[in-house]
Amino acid sequence: MADEGEILRVSCPVADMRAEPAAAAGLDTQALFGEEVVIVGQLGAWIRGRSCLDGYEGWIPAADLHTRRVIPTHRVAARATLLFPRPDIKAPPLARLPLGARVRAVEADVRMHGTGREGLRLETGGYAIADHFTPLDEAEKDWVGVAERCMGAPYLWGGRSSDGLDCSGLVQLAVQAGGRDCPRDTGPQSAWAVPFDGGAGLRRGDLVFWTGHVGIMLDETRLLHANAHHMAVAAEPLAEAVARIVAAGGGEPTLYGRLPG
Repeated sequence: MADEGEILRVSCPVADMRAEPAAAAGLDTQALFGEEVVIVGQLGAWIRGRSCLDGYEGWIPAADLHTRRVIPTHRVAARATLLFPRPDIKAPPLARLPLGARVRAVEADVRMHGTGREGLRLETGGYAIADHFTPLDEAEKDWVGVAERCMGAPYLWGGRSSDGLDCSGLVQLAVQAGGRDCPRDTGPQSAWAVPFDGGAGLRRGDLVFWTGHVGIMLDETRLLHANAHHMAVAAEPLAEAVARIVAAGGGEPTLYGRLPG
């Protein structure tokens, strides 16, 4: 058993962090492959971990974590990528890694058979297409473009991976790819964002908050958000989203905000 205070890394593509140590418990958030969590408690086959990225706590199956000290060098920049057992895209994949997953590459410029593209060999085993990754220390210049890569991803309460997202998970995943820290939930995100008068003119990257919901402006009129109406990450005119949410009893936007700094 690991000790409290020990730092572990996620060893599966997406580790669910649940409200209780049970598979049927509600999903609070997720940690991605290669991310670190600190042990704050244990119960049987479950570990209560605190994310080193945002401080969020939840119960994770111990089998989804490992103690091996692998320092990541790259993160997945594509919506998802496949991990192969050898440098051959015709080999049965080992895993599907989502956007934002972190890996350590120990060999670059590997020729991937079956394609003219180069690959990476990972320390934890496996090969992946090199241009699906970016160095971990290089921030995305257009963080909104990262969110757009998730268009069509299914809506998932508590989801924080490109295989399933909630509204604040989409914002956090994209902002983090842009090299900034970002809270996990809409309440802390609305307190973190710099408020402004929404009537003063919206622009790409502005955030629109309702009670319990947030979306990202793609331009002055269109909103991108993970939402339960479309059950997906979808773009639509802000005016249509506001009208629908008001009609459903959710009210007008409570805050317009921009990223700090």
